[in-house]
Amino acid sequence: MENLMTACCSECTHSPSQPCPDYIKCRTEGPICHDSEACRQKRQQLMDKVQVSPDKPHRRVLVCAGTGCISSGSRDVYNRMEAAVKEAGIDDCEVSITGCHGFCEQGPIVIIEPEGIFYGGVGADDVEEIVEKQLKNGEPVERLLYTEPTSGEKDKYYRDIMFYKKQERMVLKNCGHINPEKIDEYIITGGYRGLVKALTEYKPEEVIEEVKTSGLRGRGGGGFPTGLKWQFTAQAEGDQKYVVCNADEGDPGAFMDRSILEGNPHSVIEGMIIAGYAVGANEGYVYVRAEYPLAIKRLEIAIAQAEQYGILGDNIFDSGFSFKLRIKAGAGAFVCGEETALLNSIQGERGMPRVRPPFPANKGLWGKPTLLNNVETYANVPIIMEHGGRWYASRGTEKSKGTKVFALTGKVNNTGLAEVPMGITLREIIFDIGGGIKEGKQFKAVQIGGPSGGCLPAEKLDLPIDYDSLIDAGAMMGSGGLVVMDETTCMVDLARFFLTFTQNESCGKCTPCREGTKRMLEILTRITEGEGKEGDIETLERLAKSVKNTALCGLGQTAPNPILSTLRYFRDEYKAHIEKKWCPAGVCSALTVYKIDPDKCKGCTKCAKVCPVSAIKGEPKEVHEIDPEVCTKCGTCMENCKFEAIYKG
Repeated sequence: MENLMTACCSECTHSPSQPCPDYIKCRTEGPICHDSEACRQKRQQLMDKVQVSPDKPHRRVLVCAGTGCISSGSRDVYNRMEAAVKEAGIDDCEVSITGCHGFCEQGPIVIIEPEGIFYGGVGADDVEEIVEKQLKNGEPVERLLYTEPTSGEKDKYYRDIMFYKKQERMVLKNCGHINPEKIDEYIITGGYRGLVKALTEYKPEEVIEEVKTSGLRGRGGGGFPTGLKWQFTAQAEGDQKYVVCNADEGDPGAFMDRSILEGNPHSVIEGMIIAGYAVGANEGYVYVRAEYPLAIKRLEIAIAQAEQYGILGDNIFDSGFSFKLRIKAGAGAFVCGEETALLNSIQGERGMPRVRPPFPANKGLWGKPTLLNNVETYANVPIIMEHGGRWYASRGTEKSKGTKVFALTGKVNNTGLAEVPMGITLREIIFDIGGGIKEGKQFKAVQIGGPSGGCLPAEKLDLPIDYDSLIDAGAMMGSGGLVVMDETTCMVDLARFFLTFTQNESCGKCTPCREGTKRMLEILTRITEGEGKEGDIETLERLAKSVKNTALCGLGQTAPNPILSTLRYFRDEYKAHIEKKWCPAGVCSALTVYKIDPDKCKGCTKCAKVCPVSAIKGEPKEVHEIDPEVCTKCGTCMENCKFEAIYKG
């Protein structure tokens, strides 16, 4: 990339072919060079330069190479597609990898641009047909097009698929559309324009004001105002400051940050450089868990390319501002998602939280002022700087601005990543974007916010998704995990599952978390094993509130949320386990009895033949019975009954 900081107008006194030594001062303190038409034109030329890129072929075949699609064989699809296109002699078509396109349920995904044709579930054996029909003759491969589950209609273009229709892809706009390993492709979509604008048109404090105007709140879970955190760090005294990115995404079912790093790593780098300029830091760290090897690889490539282009390093764009970025691979401890534990880990210490205050903004990494945000937060910053804080604030709700990326998983037809405007309802995400519940079953609840979040029932489906509404409902935004559950989910067992996770991940530093989560887990385990007793519910509530109010860090403080929310909305299910020794969902085996419906049983004897313990008796063509004393509740009989005569009671 040529020098972006050449003479800013024809009236500069120095040679126009040399960098303007007063450019930043001119842009931030006043028109040293004159605010002439020539100066304005030169400024626009500067902005135009960061979107110059080599001409692209008219057609592109984009093969998703996110972790999900790779695990389904997309590497083989890419290799075969590249060879097939070359063999067919199609010169105006480029085959390229991309990051995650979002619709993980349909992987491996192939997109044909510029038309936007969407093919899902593509295997290596499908490649030649795509090349022959689509690329050579312009005919779609009908069997690979997406079929809407409700209408049965086939959608040729991804923009017509309901999964994408209600999304507003800002952070994810490049994911699935550019090659994350080529910086030019990020630049041609407008990448690094926000950085140039920040360095050439704003003082550091003005950048912070722009972020404050945007209303951006931290996307890592707590929702703290981002601009305010930046201001605290900028005002803190220190001869050295740091910018840190929290990419330690440990929630079960969450893969938002991973997908951004895999599919659009430069957006995070750009956001961190802007943050460094704003708060006065010249060094940054991305803390990413080692279980994300592809994210680390692409981030390493992106950093190297940014350094080569002069976007990272000393004297960026000859502005006098320098910024260097390093990667720290974490060992996978969930507690390191807490900011002070993360900082300890970077320093080579055990990942355990610190007592706050002092907060990292004043005393963070190596005792120096440190700004810490997560991946999605930083990825929003270039958008804010390019389009303006007011433009960004026009999206979302009054107190929750912009968009949010969610990982939609569980008992839903369309699993994947969805970026939606703040204020959208749970119903829209689950039933419009998500396509409803699998196998036509009934929606029961959604766990939002991961192990630190809460379970919301059907009556909350029309709840708008924003920070404050979720807190009022007993849940929290968290990092953005959405796990959908149907009628076959036991809410007591679900609370036990999440508490098992947080109890295992507790660092053990503080007594409320170390002992409180253990005691709560013991009670939940007893209840699911049919040994619940009177007073257990009240004890759980008392313990949960105590841990929530006294634990040292965010992990401990939010660990009781699944218990409190399930008790709030599904208390009757707890009572059924304790008082009736019955699991309504038929999940807890100790509280489940297999029965045979006499109206449906045909006496085919299939169930008796497959029962491993001979618990089923009955003559051929007569109604059979299951001996509950002998039955081991393995479920084999139910799986093999073609008349659906066996049920859990």
